[in-house]
Amino acid sequence: MTNSHRISLGVVLLIASTTPLLSATALSAAERLEYNRDIRPILAENCFACHGPDSAARKAGLRLDSREEATKAAIVPGRPESSELIERIFTKDEEQLMPPVKSFKKLTEAQKEALKRWIAEGAEYQPHWSYIPPKRPAVPVVKNSAWVRNPIDSFILYELEKRGLEPAPEADRYTLARRLSLDLTGLPPDPAEVAAFVNDQRMDAYERYVDHLLKSPHWGEHRGRYWLDAARYADTHGIHFDNYREMWSYRDWVINAFNRNQPFDQFTIEQLAGDLLPNPSLEQRIATGFNRCNITSNEGGLIPEEYLVLYTRDRVETTAQVWLGLTAGCAVCHEHKFDPMSQKEFYELAAFFNNTTQGAMDGNIKDT
Repeated sequence: MTNSHRISLGVVLLIASTTPLLSATALSAAERLEYNRDIRPILAENCFACHGPDSAARKAGLRLDSREEATKAAIVPGRPESSELIERIFTKDEEQLMPPVKSFKKLTEAQKEALKRWIAEGAEYQPHWSYIPPKRPAVPVVKNSAWVRNPIDSFILYELEKRGLEPAPEADRYTLARRLSLDLTGLPPDPAEVAAFVNDQRMDAYERYVDHLLKSPHWGEHRGRYWLDAARYADTHGIHFDNYREMWSYRDWVINAFNRNQPFDQFTIEQLAGDLLPNPSLEQRIATGFNRCNITSNEGGLIPEEYLVLYTRDRVETTAQVWLGLTAGCAVCHEHKFDPMSQKEFYELAAFFNNTTQGAMDGNIKDT
């Protein structure tokens, strides 16, 4: 399998551990607590509703989701005995107890001890896990090293051996052919191609079959489907008459981009600003159809300013979700309670998209 196809394939392996979250008391005394893993879930479940990012719901002006704010009043790093937070969660006085009795939330002893230990260790916060740069971990040592063909296998086998389990038997070529074809093209394999793969005695038969599937036009059609869903592509306008619109050229551009293995940075630039590139080609202009996939209206009584704002809002939300991995919609009305986007930042980005020449009405008539 060629390197370019390895990049294009973009396979993400998600190893889901079946081990339940450890309680604080089960953690080794030598193992330092981690905010995202051990502490944030406790605070998010029991404290952030009143002492979190939502300024409208915040009580006593206290924020526990921010180290800078929390250490002003409730936490003294390294000194749990001097921390108001610890005093409040351990007190026997129901008037002072946190979480309040009327909230019907109650910390377990393990959770209380975890918070106490975390503060003793310095009360270190961490950014949201998705914003922490990944680090390449050390490859674990396994017993059955003969089974390992690449470093990923070592991680899988390590977890299996830890649980006293063995890997499933290796799939035969008929099974592999079906899996590969469904994964890469979304279609069952051609019987003749399966027979050729099964009978191929070359050492790189598997890689050759993968390359063959990646060269198929169905590869781009299959992968493009997922992108087009995220880009909210549709062949109709989506509201009122819901009449057809000429968006198929953008659909074809996406499919062709996958089939020609276009670099992702160029894939991004052309969709967000292809028409602003120096001497843009017709293809690059078509790529900006990403920004025109939003629902539009042709209702005679609409208020143009209202719909232009809706179109801008849609572009911000979609761009944030597709390229930033953020659900920006909450910031339309208030500070986002979960993702790191303020209402001010939302409308700063909206101002960028509020320079379109698109009219409020799509200009189409009912399909005839």
